Amino acid sequence: MNKKKETAVVFSQKQIAEGIYDMWIETGLAEAAKPGQFLMVYPRSAATLLPRPISICEVRRDENRLRIVYRVAGKGTAEFASYREGEPISVMGTLGNGLPLAEAAGKRVFLMGGGIGIPPMLGLAQALAESGQAAGESTGAKQAGGQAAPISVYAVLGYRDSALFLKEEFERRANVVVATEDGSVGTKGNIMDAVRENALTADVIYACGPMPMLRAVKQYASETGIPAYISLEERMACGVGACLGCVCKTKQVDAHSHVKNARVCTEGPVFLAEDVEI
Repeated sequence: MNKKKETAVVFSQKQIAEGIYDMWIETGLAEAAKPGQFLMVYPRSAATLLPRPISICEVRRDENRLRIVYRVAGKGTAEFASYREGEPISVMGTLGNGLPLAEAAGKRVFLMGGGIGIPPMLGLAQALAESGQAAGESTGAKQAGGQAAPISVYAVLGYRDSALFLKEEFERRANVVVATEDGSVGTKGNIMDAVRENALTADVIYACGPMPMLRAVKQYASETGIPAYISLEERMACGVGACLGCVCKTKQVDAHSHVKNARVCTEGPVFLAEDVEI
């Protein structure tokens, strides 16, 4: 983790669904950013003391830009939603361990996102596309003899209703399957309902979303023997592992705390599902 606090600049911002905002930030942090990492974004108001952790959605290294897509959930994120082009924004990053791309080489991949856990999956879809993928068909790492190892990518996305933010961008990079809670689009229900209804299978899973979704993904992975890498959403105070405010229970003893805990902000947010208790 190569962390740095700096004053970046808002390049653009727009609302893309009810309560959901899409912001591009100009920052040197883009150079080292990886899919699945996050930023700590600092409010200006003294009344909102702590920074907010927000996942990185997309990276444009050649333009020194990072994209964050976030939901307004309180005073801090409401303040961020008021920012306009050219305004300063204080951030620290890039934080967390990120999603392990190498595990996708030659595999059929599920990118599973629910709600505000959808944006970081777009960053992974982007990274897979940049490694050689074309519309969810093939790419990736090199096999012996210089041939590209095929990757088949399915983005299984869960929404509340028909406000399908980022869906069209996923469609340029993956095969997309949608579930909505109200049944207005795609499968009525959750992402696991969509997997079953469409008879989908995978060799490796990457997932980010609310805890009930991640529990269902972990159970599915255990039943099918598929390795699943899950990105935990957790409240954080510092983002650098000092406060121990975002620990989760693990199978193994953590070298830092010497108990069966891990810090989501540093050892995570991405874990192999079988290694954590959720």
